[in-house]
Amino acid sequence: MKKHIYILASLLLVSGITLAQKGNLKRANKLFEMKAYAEAAEIYETKDRSKTVLQNLADSYYYNANIEKAIITYKELFSAYADSLDTDLRFRYAQALMGDKNYKEADVQLSKYYGEIIDTESFIELNGKTTPHVFNLSVLDNANSSSDFGLSFYGENKVTFASARNNENPTYSWNNLPYLDLYKATLASDGKIENITPFSDEVNTDSHESNATFSKDGKTMYFNRTNKSRIKSDGERIAHVKIFKAQYVDGKWTNVKALPFNSNKYSTEHPSLSKDGKTLYFASDMPGTLGGFDIYKVAVNDDGTFGEPENLGDKINTPHREQFPYISDLDVLYFSSIGHQGYGGLDVFRSNRVNNTFDNPVNLGSSINSSLDDFAYVVKENNNKGYISSNRTGHDRLYGFSREENILTKYLVDGLVQDKNSKALLPNSLVTLLDETGRVLQDSIVGEKANYLFKIEPNKKYTIRGTRKAYIPQDVDFSTDSEGKINHNIYLSLESFADAEERVKENEKGNVQVELDKIYFDFDKSKIREDAAITLNVLVDLMKKYPSMEVEVSAHTDARGKDQYNLELSKHRAASTLEYLVSQGIDRSRLRSIGYGETQPLNECTKPGICTKEEYEINRRCEFTILN
Repeated sequence: MKKHIYILASLLLVSGITLAQKGNLKRANKLFEMKAYAEAAEIYETKDRSKTVLQNLADSYYYNANIEKAIITYKELFSAYADSLDTDLRFRYAQALMGDKNYKEADVQLSKYYGEIIDTESFIELNGKTTPHVFNLSVLDNANSSSDFGLSFYGENKVTFASARNNENPTYSWNNLPYLDLYKATLASDGKIENITPFSDEVNTDSHESNATFSKDGKTMYFNRTNKSRIKSDGERIAHVKIFKAQYVDGKWTNVKALPFNSNKYSTEHPSLSKDGKTLYFASDMPGTLGGFDIYKVAVNDDGTFGEPENLGDKINTPHREQFPYISDLDVLYFSSIGHQGYGGLDVFRSNRVNNTFDNPVNLGSSINSSLDDFAYVVKENNNKGYISSNRTGHDRLYGFSREENILTKYLVDGLVQDKNSKALLPNSLVTLLDETGRVLQDSIVGEKANYLFKIEPNKKYTIRGTRKAYIPQDVDFSTDSEGKINHNIYLSLESFADAEERVKENEKGNVQVELDKIYFDFDKSKIREDAAITLNVLVDLMKKYPSMEVEVSAHTDARGKDQYNLELSKHRAASTLEYLVSQGIDRSRLRSIGYGETQPLNECTKPGICTKEEYEINRRCEFTILN
């Protein structure tokens, strides 16, 4: 009897413990679902190492960048349950290994995940030779720094960034830090951040605010704000992020409104406004994304409305996360990705805009990317200075950088210059190599073989320009790629103005001229008559069609009258014609006027009294010779 009572008591005790464990496990699962990873991990650590417990515990460590514990737990998970695990777990396991720079083991996991051989060490070696810049990073001196990130430019010497430094804010369950607010500050000449002040309560609320971007005049701001309520999505409760717009009116930020393409069913975040204010880039997990988050763009219309968001496609976006886009003043797109091959975690990539599309992204290299998350990259292209955020030290911090060109490897581009129609070689043509800012890097006058050759660098955007007197210039844009396959052979095919336009002819002296109806001046006058203006407008239209065309305006008289008088009259008439062209919008630098008087007759009428009126009339003319 006593034995049975003892057994019954034991069973009741075990049952009570089991119920308590289940209750705690239920709470842990709820916390995990709510993305309260720090608190969830504390409970999971006390539980039996079941498949679900190990999986959620490993992910909790991973999402809070507790890399060492994540690796140990993923390893235990895969040792026991490898055949029944979701493939995304293998990807996260590989990323955790990369976070510890264990690239060989990470490659084993990534090769299984992708179904192809991944060799990170070979990638790193190649990337060091092909990435366009080398960076010098330094931590920003930032008083009271506490999980700061997402610095952006705000006027000439001001910046904004997000920070968890306000301890009066509620605590974020993900990492047990205060909710984020937006701050503004000034940049001292030594790079220190000073005069740090929070934005007003119109912008900062008791939710998260981060990642501000500003219009050129500083009067419009776009930024992130997290929803207060959570929506259940794919088994998780998520507080989605939205992009808001604010306006600077009478010295304060006001009119804070959510953008129309936001939703309570997905997030829109990390806005970046183009220099002209007409395009807003952002990240989103809206329906139609290729992965967790993709980079999108949307038109900002003149009336303040927005177009339809447009996914940037699979050159930029992968089945994983692409976030934190930044569009520079030169229309170069920078963004962070965990899907493109990199050093671990989020890496920063760049993509040049070539022929109105973004080319293959290039990893910015080991001098700026770490084995953990590197993101929110911004740069001023012209002075090669900027900022980046990273959690490489265990929490988010702001870094300043300067960059220099990577000169480890040089490559070549070569080609020929030929006539577009006859295919004849065009010796003595000018070929120019320009960088993405339009700056001339090299130029060359081609020889008898009409060939050119320039040294170029990997992962850069270039323009090759061919020019020749009396020919239409040709520009060809190209970009060197991350694989070093940049053996570009570009044939420049120039078309002559004479072939392109019926009114352009080459005369017997070899001069290429625009043939217009005859321009008449009143006797002894140089003022442009109304009928002459109509004729000259044909030349105006032609010069506007070809912005590179340069023209010499020359005026001629017949042999009647005194030589000096005729010379002066022709100068006045040529100058008057030039001024009319300028008045119609032709840049003065593209024109030259000259008066030849009676010195260049078209016939034998070189003296007064030897020809008919009609024969003298032939020599009274204006000519328009193409100089370039």
